[in-house]
Amino acid sequence: MNKEFNVPRFLVSSHKGGSGKTLLTIGLIYVFRDLGLKVVGFKKGPDYIDAGWLSKVSGVVCRNLDPFLFEEEDVLKSFYQGAKQSDLVIIEGNRGLFDGLDVYGSYSTAKLAQVLKTPVVLVLDCTKVTRSLAPLVKGFLTFEQGVEIKGVVLNKIARPRHEDIIRKSIEYYTGVKVLGALPKLKNLPPERHLGLITSFEYQQELFLNELSQAIKQNFDLEGFLTIAKDVPPIEFTFSPQELPESELNGIKIGVFWDKAFQFYYPENLESFQNLGAEIKLINAFKDKSLEDIDGLYLGGGFPEVQAEALSENKDLMKEVKEAVLEGMPVYAECGGLMYLGKKIIWKNREYPMSEVLPITFKVEPTPQGHGYVIAKVKEKNPYFDVGLSIKGHEFHYSKPVDFELNQDVKFVFDLEKGVGFKEKKDGILFKNLLAAYTHIHVFSVKCWTEKFLKKAKEFNLQKSS
Repeated sequence: MNKEFNVPRFLVSSHKGGSGKTLLTIGLIYVFRDLGLKVVGFKKGPDYIDAGWLSKVSGVVCRNLDPFLFEEEDVLKSFYQGAKQSDLVIIEGNRGLFDGLDVYGSYSTAKLAQVLKTPVVLVLDCTKVTRSLAPLVKGFLTFEQGVEIKGVVLNKIARPRHEDIIRKSIEYYTGVKVLGALPKLKNLPPERHLGLITSFEYQQELFLNELSQAIKQNFDLEGFLTIAKDVPPIEFTFSPQELPESELNGIKIGVFWDKAFQFYYPENLESFQNLGAEIKLINAFKDKSLEDIDGLYLGGGFPEVQAEALSENKDLMKEVKEAVLEGMPVYAECGGLMYLGKKIIWKNREYPMSEVLPITFKVEPTPQGHGYVIAKVKEKNPYFDVGLSIKGHEFHYSKPVDFELNQDVKFVFDLEKGVGFKEKKDGILFKNLLAAYTHIHVFSVKCWTEKFLKKAKEFNLQKSS
């Protein structure tokens, strides 16, 4: 059936990455929520850290909207699912507004704005520039039809005169309203190799207080709301959700969830629950046992930063290794893959890990794999059919520096796009463990959940017999 849906909304974008989109989005969510609105944040593109911050500040799970990883129908459904009970939606773009995978801007933030019929607010990094920002904005206004840039925010303003020249230039030459200006702030969260530190690790009170005060003093909040409310309805095809398969009810899936492992798409976890499974969260630092689970999902994160504390929980590592050897279905991505190796080398120190796989990982100062992945399944495995093409993404500074595959350990993915493990290979299979640098989203591999749970059901019956 066709469904029509509307909600006040705008999208925060920029002329480049690193301009302050995340900062602005966090601040606006916090301020509008403080004013009594139920605000929901979305993140465009494959990003866990920014999405974690938006979830934390809004109090509502932030969903990723990715036109590359999943079809337009799923983009619309995901947006509806996340936004349907909100008063205001703020979407954070990625990179520059028109940046995509090719010269045509395929899968860009601009394309997402068109699909969701959402106006754009452009945040500009004003470091060492004044009037020259006016022709930049003017070019953005006419570059691509169907993209509505309705406002501008100035970031990293040095002093009042700096702001005055830029504001007057943009409004005079382009007619676009400057909705606010942010001075350089003191209490920003620090960054490290994947971007901001995670919301799990940072005491946010000083940062959010300073940011919210700057926004309240320097922004036209009514202007934002006017833009958000002046939007057309979105139309999409809606299919009623099917009931969970009864044969999978009660299957228990363990999920590592703590300050080292928190990179999960909410839809991946929800897809287990939609088929009747139960999620059991496991803290890799505190929990000594896997307890009664039928399968294990190890997401990404920062095991290298927490490697010393992780390595001290030898009881849990022993249980994970024993579970894999017993045939428990285990799926691991990036940081989870590193946890399953022999050791992690980080800042010239070595930390022992669970030794499930005969691999040593070393964290380098520069990215070893960064961007979208297209993987072709070439070997038989429990979770993906041979010949299937999988879209995913990778972002890792680690690489394997010591490993030898044998007849019991093999690669199942050939990469058409991406780096992966080595030589365009990824996806290590050992018994019922599949571990990869590639992160997947269930919308791009809809078979994964059911296959994983059916394998977990088999393991459950095996334990009971």
